[in-house]
Amino acid sequence: MQEDRRLAVLRAIVEDYVATEEPVGSKALVERHGLGVSPATVRNDMAALEDEGLITQPHTSAGRVPTDKGYRLFVDRLTTVRPMSSAERRAISSFLDGAVDLDDVVQRSVRLLSQLTRQVAVVQYPTLTRSTVRHIELVSLTPTRLLAVLILSSGRVEQRIVELDSAIEDQALADLRLLVNRAATGEAIAKAAAALADIVPEGTAPGARHTSAVVDVLVESMVDHRSAERIAVGGAANLARYGDSFDSAVRPLLEALEEHVVLLKLLGEATSGGALTVRIGAEGPYEQFSSTSVVATGYGPRDGAVATLGIVGPTRMDYPGTMSAVRAVARYVSRILEEG
Repeated sequence: MQEDRRLAVLRAIVEDYVATEEPVGSKALVERHGLGVSPATVRNDMAALEDEGLITQPHTSAGRVPTDKGYRLFVDRLTTVRPMSSAERRAISSFLDGAVDLDDVVQRSVRLLSQLTRQVAVVQYPTLTRSTVRHIELVSLTPTRLLAVLILSSGRVEQRIVELDSAIEDQALADLRLLVNRAATGEAIAKAAAALADIVPEGTAPGARHTSAVVDVLVESMVDHRSAERIAVGGAANLARYGDSFDSAVRPLLEALEEHVVLLKLLGEATSGGALTVRIGAEGPYEQFSSTSVVATGYGPRDGAVATLGIVGPTRMDYPGTMSAVRAVARYVSRILEEG
């Protein structure tokens, strides 16, 4: 009972401090949260929480504020991630369902996350290495020129022109289309490239040369020439509302917005299955971000994480609401990629 009550006191301190940014006193806790005990009992509980390093007193005669350890316990004791309201779910769905391509999905997602959480949102573009081949299309443009279209599980589409040294008949093109799809569809990029290379026949007959030309272009399109560290960032203006209280973190974070490698390391590796990663304060990889927290998760079709999205903000954040928003947006983006 005593431990449960102290956890309730810690939860109340976290909620009040996040809402007001003011140190929280025992009298205010009793009045606001109906803890069912006297202010004296709450003061004893606060003293115990302080001894455990879960809260601290920033100034003499002031109330208490949570420490990173306190936030961590608060997050770890959340029994479930708070569900989004039906209105919020409809808003997310209508906003994201209007996307026309992968770039639009990413840009809409980062704007939506920053609006929902009022934090800095970061969305990593899907990388080729984590994708599988959904379909390959070969379209005849002229008798000696084809358009090869590589469609990936991440929603990414790569298009290349294939120049042939001789004309290809419609039936031969249909056979070649079937051949490359049998070899590559459903395979991860590395395996798909190897499987395609294996179907190239020996010899100099037109059929062999056509297959070789198509496979060469497809394999080349599977090499990620664009940076695997490509990301979208939104909501930087949200940092302004923290003012001096967040000054120690605002400056390095603003600088990091230009360093995508840093932001990707802050987000961490993509995790599948809807798992959320919450890094609080000094738990992160960079000392200069010890006043910030990161909430992130992976996204991708069929529980296969192809990239990461999340938010970066102060340790004093609405963790339940932020975790809910990050998970919800990731699920909607994953659904769009799966259906696309």
